[in-house]
Amino acid sequence: MEPLNPDWGNLPFGYYKTDYNIRTYYRDGKWGEFEISSSEYIPLHMAATALHYGQEAFEGLKAYRGKDGKVRLFRWEENAKRMRTSAYGIMMEEVPDEIFFGAVEKAVKMNARFIPPYGTGATLYVRPLLIGSGPQVGVKPADEYMFMVFVTPVGPYFKEGFKPVAIEVVRDMDRAAPLGTGRYKVGGNYAAGMRASERAHQGGFASVLFLDALEKKYIDEAGPANFFGIKDNTYITPKSESILPSITNMSLEQIAKDLGLKVERRKVPFDELDSFEEAGACGTAAIISPIKKVTDHSTGKTVEYGDEPGPVSTKLYNHLRGIQEGTIEDAHGWTTVIEGI
Repeated sequence: MEPLNPDWGNLPFGYYKTDYNIRTYYRDGKWGEFEISSSEYIPLHMAATALHYGQEAFEGLKAYRGKDGKVRLFRWEENAKRMRTSAYGIMMEEVPDEIFFGAVEKAVKMNARFIPPYGTGATLYVRPLLIGSGPQVGVKPADEYMFMVFVTPVGPYFKEGFKPVAIEVVRDMDRAAPLGTGRYKVGGNYAAGMRASERAHQGGFASVLFLDALEKKYIDEAGPANFFGIKDNTYITPKSESILPSITNMSLEQIAKDLGLKVERRKVPFDELDSFEEAGACGTAAIISPIKKVTDHSTGKTVEYGDEPGPVSTKLYNHLRGIQEGTIEDAHGWTTVIEGI
């Protein structure tokens, strides 16, 4: 076993080799037993539907080492539910809760030495993956599926951490269309956004803001995250059929209510950006990434929110992180303690 000596406080959000991953296959109408593997590779048929027809879905959640030493998962049931929705959307076999949690729990336990200590800002990222492993040449669903879970310790998604970032508006590309696959966590949606994101990075921006594909009038997703704005003591986030339902966003809506804010999930016109007191992007990887400014090159317009996180975003971030790490009461029963590590 390789010695473990990462610089926990300076980990990037990237892949770091761990010891084991967990796999199971759906064959002949049923899921098989868990297989424990130390290989980082998957033997895959060259005609697997994942390679040819995009039968692939994934999830992302984290295991947090708390101040009390306990290891907690955050709302894993929602991740399992969302993966089933994704599987249904692109006709893959759905993964039952007991298999989803069993694989996640086993992967975390078997790689417990990679769980970053409390207070380092790093976490153990958990990646469940479902692919069509069975071969097809015609365009139709596979008859075999592989579900696996691997883990890796990660630092903040944006290198700035909980600091405001600059994003740019995308008008010449679409991430997903109405009634398409935007609501599912499938790889094709991320591939569709890569060119825009890379262009933004080359221009000095941390991420992008997509507008609706139909009219280019409403805010859609903020790159790989959901958008929210704060004004008049109200948490406002876009409602759209092409946005991935974010578990973090859903949680922040509830926390906002708990903290006395009003909550609105509705169509958000791009022209409303000027009126927000704060804005941010939210998701599992970053929790909240405050937005410093939004630049729209096509109009020459830039909306600025300041170089420091706003008070509401800060309160929301600290409250959610506190629940995840066990320093704030989990009033809604969102966390699951993994026993024995």
